[in-house]
Amino acid sequence: MKIVLFDSKDDHADLLPLSFTRPICDFRVGITTIREKWCAFLPEDEIHALPVDFLRPRFGQPDDASEEMLFISGTVVPDRDVAARILSLRKGQAIVCDDRTLAFRGGLGDLESKNFTDVFVEDLRHLRHVYDVFLMNPSLLVEDYARLTTGRKSLLVPDSNKVLGNPVDENGNPMIFIEEGAEVEGAVLNVKEGPIYIGKDAAVMEGCCVRGPIALCDHAKARMGAKLYGGSTFGPYVKVGGEVDNSVIFGFSNKAHDGYLGNAVVGEWCNIGAGVNCSNLKNDYSKIRLWNYRLRSFARTDLQFCGPIIGDHTKLGINVMLNTATVIGVGVNIYGSGFPRAFVPSFLEGSPNSGFADVPMKRFLTIAERVMARRNVEISDLDRVIFDRIFEYASHLKK
Repeated sequence: MKIVLFDSKDDHADLLPLSFTRPICDFRVGITTIREKWCAFLPEDEIHALPVDFLRPRFGQPDDASEEMLFISGTVVPDRDVAARILSLRKGQAIVCDDRTLAFRGGLGDLESKNFTDVFVEDLRHLRHVYDVFLMNPSLLVEDYARLTTGRKSLLVPDSNKVLGNPVDENGNPMIFIEEGAEVEGAVLNVKEGPIYIGKDAAVMEGCCVRGPIALCDHAKARMGAKLYGGSTFGPYVKVGGEVDNSVIFGFSNKAHDGYLGNAVVGEWCNIGAGVNCSNLKNDYSKIRLWNYRLRSFARTDLQFCGPIIGDHTKLGINVMLNTATVIGVGVNIYGSGFPRAFVPSFLEGSPNSGFADVPMKRFLTIAERVMARRNVEISDLDRVIFDRIFEYASHLKK
């Protein structure tokens, strides 16, 4: 069976700015991405992504709109029960929640026209809002840890580290798993509230304090003296320092220096400079409102804690400060003193005191190419088309 992880226009809009540059199934929640979870639960099936129109040339689309396929919303986060429930669908049957299609077996044309023979109203576990990434991350991290490590052998934890809590769970499985090539020296590793996963060729440097559940993915580095709290995931090649709590950094981004980041989601190819501090709690302890791209307004969240949501290729200069729940688009460069507004559209640069101006696309691409080349990654022509579309969308928002 061909499995297609699709994005509806509403889901895409609700999960901006993170969905500007990737299908929703490529969001990292837990240790792995949503797509990687589906591949683990359905290893025999052919799995594809179907994002919104302007991302399809880059990430693919079905060849035949009439072919019978199993369509699953990219927002759905699988476990064995969810996978089994969706696999049980027959042709023409769909699962719907809050008027959003979560799964359907049939052709693409029938999906787009909602030509369903049977509709089951069920609330499968799925992302509704960008902040669901950090809300769901602690539990999904524990699930991924069990799936990725059960029956496998970890590297030994070097004696230079101090382990707090029982190093094995009630079934005798290790609470700290270190993949091949990783280095962990001189750190305090606390597993009283959850496991610690250290990916291939990752590094936890001396003086780090790490509390589970937490994950440093392949090639990630926790720099000296970092204070890393539970519920956090640092994707491939991330460099992290300072104090971080219940946050997800998708990959290839740096928050390498002192400063605070909490209850946050950061995309790829970002740089958070030294001394950057981000509020995640309002001084009056009131509930938080967060910018929603689909509504084009600040929307109620019922959250008391929420830090920044930061799109790809954004840079925060030394000592930048962010208000609670600041949403920042793609390709933004903020520097200087003062607090920017709680919503900063894509492709702007400047400071709260001196104002912001558009980032010319040519200069953005030059910087992005320079940054990505350090990881031997090139910007393709299809990537350039995507950035042009995001620039057009941002220009419309600024009017």
